[in-house]
Amino acid sequence: MTVLPAPLGARAVVVGGTAWHVVAADVDPAWVRSTVAHDPIAAPLGARFLSALADRVGAEPGSLDAVLVAPPAPASLGLELVPAEVDHPRVRRALEHRSDVRIWSTPDGAGVLILGRGLAGRWEVSLEVDPSARGRGLGTALVTAAPALVPDGAPLWAQVATANTASLRAFLAAGYRAVCAEVLFGP
Repeated sequence: MTVLPAPLGARAVVVGGTAWHVVAADVDPAWVRSTVAHDPIAAPLGARFLSALADRVGAEPGSLDAVLVAPPAPASLGLELVPAEVDHPRVRRALEHRSDVRIWSTPDGAGVLILGRGLAGRWEVSLEVDPSARGRGLGTALVTAAPALVPDGAPLWAQVATANTASLRAFLAAGYRAVCAEVLFGP
């Protein structure tokens, strides 16, 4: 377990993978270690520790997300996307939590792709597919195209709520790789 100061863009974040965790928060490292000592493999991403950390940093934890990294950019987008101004909850959330937000949609508006700089300045992707267009591969096509839209070919990350199985399937089908789990605490 590694304990670091809170990162740019969050009050705290807990990140974990196979037998490792990082707790980035402005709290005493000794408190962190003693609070998870009973089960250092599972406790850092468990409800009790996350609740205790929330009390310490004064911010609510978000959802437990799978963090994925995109494959290399495709040679072509594979679908038509146009820059868009869309009023949608997914876009509003991106505007609250990310900077340098860029939005594209399919010409018919059935799919929306959002890129922006999130935690620690990393490029992050999210998407929304209209319910009438779901189940036909549009989500996978959107996230397949996304790496080609990132400036300078920078790495692209996705945070997917573990319960959002449709989104997880789309990202995995597009070749994204799971690298860890993460819980962000609001700004």
